[in-house]
Amino acid sequence: MSSAHEAERVRQLGRDASLPDEWPSRAVGRDVSASEIVEREMREVLERREIALDHDADLGRLLEEVVSDYHDRYLDGGLPPLRGDDVENLRRRILALGPLTPLLEDPEIEEIWVNEPGRVFAARRGEHELTNVVLGRRDVEELVERMLARSGRRLDRSSPFVDARLPDGSRLHVVIPPITDEWAVNIRKFVGLRARHLDELVELGSLSRSAAAFLDAAVRAGLTIVVAGAVGSGKTTMLGCLASSIPARERLVTCEEVFELGLERSDVVAMQCRQANLEGEGAVTLRDLVRESLRMRPDRIIVGEVRGAESLDMLLALNSGAAGMTSVHANSAREALRKLTTLPLLAGENVDRRFVGSTVAACVDLVVFARRDGEQRAVSEILAVGDQLNDGEEPTAGAVFTGVGRGLVWTGELPRGTERFEARGIDLREVLG
Repeated sequence: MSSAHEAERVRQLGRDASLPDEWPSRAVGRDVSASEIVEREMREVLERREIALDHDADLGRLLEEVVSDYHDRYLDGGLPPLRGDDVENLRRRILALGPLTPLLEDPEIEEIWVNEPGRVFAARRGEHELTNVVLGRRDVEELVERMLARSGRRLDRSSPFVDARLPDGSRLHVVIPPITDEWAVNIRKFVGLRARHLDELVELGSLSRSAAAFLDAAVRAGLTIVVAGAVGSGKTTMLGCLASSIPARERLVTCEEVFELGLERSDVVAMQCRQANLEGEGAVTLRDLVRESLRMRPDRIIVGEVRGAESLDMLLALNSGAAGMTSVHANSAREALRKLTTLPLLAGENVDRRFVGSTVAACVDLVVFARRDGEQRAVSEILAVGDQLNDGEEPTAGAVFTGVGRGLVWTGELPRGTERFEARGIDLREVLG
């Protein structure tokens, strides 16, 4: 987007910021300050327009427009004055994250969480510690409000959970009373694996060079890949690295709870879920996104993570001919297959387990299992999915690579559908040799 278009977008946001004329009058009657009025108007704009300003410069320009609009209305009378120091304090409130800023800026800290006021934890090098950051109850609430103001998402008693993406790409998750005793806040930073390509994972020791070459060939050949692992094992990073091997001529559609992949391609549509509004309407679920993706002529579909009934929609989408990728929480590659044949049953009582197992066998080609050992995140198995079902109505599978990280070695087994490699001009044995 050009700077001229960006400036016009921000000006439009400022014009839309004005609330109904009667609202400021009621606010003044309650002795609400000018800065509180402006801050609420900022949030109203972000929520009403359903946008997320990911850069401080965007937020700063929007604040200037809202302040200018406020000054115009102040001159008409009926509003408290907005002083210069009020604007500066408001700028700091919106653009800074107060006591958490040092933790967020520390490159070694992977995750931050607040269980209750006065107890702020941080994970560093795979170990967590109680920090010396002290927050009061109102401090926690204000920090969350500030972070959500950037994303346009909301949090209240009718919607006590929220997922949001912070400007630096970190993921915010908050739960509030009465679901919890105190506000519970998690901020997951993406600092564990700084990689966007499979070759970079090799340099970091997360893959062997032969395993990386095999996965690159598998993606180019159009195989469907599931990335499995525990929390914090690097699944999202692996998905992004695999996606970097997708041929540039292919159209890609991604479906996520919250934007995390951030793929840099010329032909990609990224979609994320949406909360219900204050009336409980307008929610967009992951199932909705997966269904919608089929109407967008995708060559590839990436579902950031499957946890429930949306896995059935994903399997049906993949069974329609598009290749795809997804991730799933699991403790092993074979457990991931088991979950993929179980989660779709949550979609309804009329879903048959054998049908699901057969669909998984037909659609899923590889399972890449990533694990975490302290600071190190590495792939420890690459499994090829077979055509047949075992007695438990789960797909059979065989290991193509075993080992850990740079120690991953080829077992001698080949994935099915080697003709797909040949169709792309890939000599699979040469890749594996």
